[in-house]
Amino acid sequence: MDRRSLLRGAAALGAAGVAGFGAPSVAQAAGPAGMPTYRYLRDALKLPLAYNPTGEFIFPCIRGVYDKISGARGRYYLYYAPHEKPGGICVAWANSLEGPFTEHSGNPVIDNVLPSTTVSHVSSPHVTWDAGTRQFFLYYHGENTTTRVARSSDGLTFRDETPILSTRLVPGLTETSYARVFAHSGRYVMVYMGVLSGRRRIYHGWSPNGWDQWQFAQTPLINPEPDGLTDISGPTVVVRNGTTYVAYHGNDGKMRITEVGNGFDRENHLGVFHSPAASDNGRAAAPSFGTDGGVEYMFYEAGPRLSARICIARAV
Repeated sequence: MDRRSLLRGAAALGAAGVAGFGAPSVAQAAGPAGMPTYRYLRDALKLPLAYNPTGEFIFPCIRGVYDKISGARGRYYLYYAPHEKPGGICVAWANSLEGPFTEHSGNPVIDNVLPSTTVSHVSSPHVTWDAGTRQFFLYYHGENTTTRVARSSDGLTFRDETPILSTRLVPGLTETSYARVFAHSGRYVMVYMGVLSGRRRIYHGWSPNGWDQWQFAQTPLINPEPDGLTDISGPTVVVRNGTTYVAYHGNDGKMRITEVGNGFDRENHLGVFHSPAASDNGRAAAPSFGTDGGVEYMFYEAGPRLSARICIARAV
């Protein structure tokens, strides 16, 4: 079956429903797709941390919880993780996207000893709020060949760990990880990194409820070659201008954006929207976006992956 046939079920997806994304408000549209210019504000996490087994953190996911649950520790929850063994899904909170963020004393909220198995590490957390069930769905990988989901009513205690994607579901891939999932016009769309023939590419899938019944396209959504790169990863969905884009980072340390359309059936590379700041040590990656008080923010990992930090940038 060709790619367009596989995507026909997703072609009806519209542009609404991706929380935290939209047209710029007070920020000036300066980059491709009207993306604002982001400037480094500060590191999100103040060291030392109680849980810091490897001295590196990746893949931030910022989520507003103040309008979803009662008794939240802060207005915003920041999910992150080390990548090196044993990893561990962590949470911090703050009342503003500018921080400061307070580490959860119960970290990690998910470790590498899972109900179904023990893995070398768990990492790359991404959280989606499912309004229908009033639960948080947490997506993460462990091992690199398997993406999993768990759910929670409070955003801190997760249960029902379930594998939903593995390399056996997309033949030819040797990794299926770094997934983010977004509500998109009545369905859920996943974007993730797949390794094909030794190169990192962006793939996608879709589900009616974000939990099960997943289907996965068998061909890449976005390839690195049109960007002049060998590898791309850390994808996230961006909805603005009446269409849908995917933002991601490349092996040159810069972040790019590509239009995929509301049907996830095109690949229109638009170029770099963010280059590393001096403090990023040559690499900015894995963006997660949010808006607070009409101001757009970007959380991202900075520096070489094996010594990365979680940073906050603000639109100017």
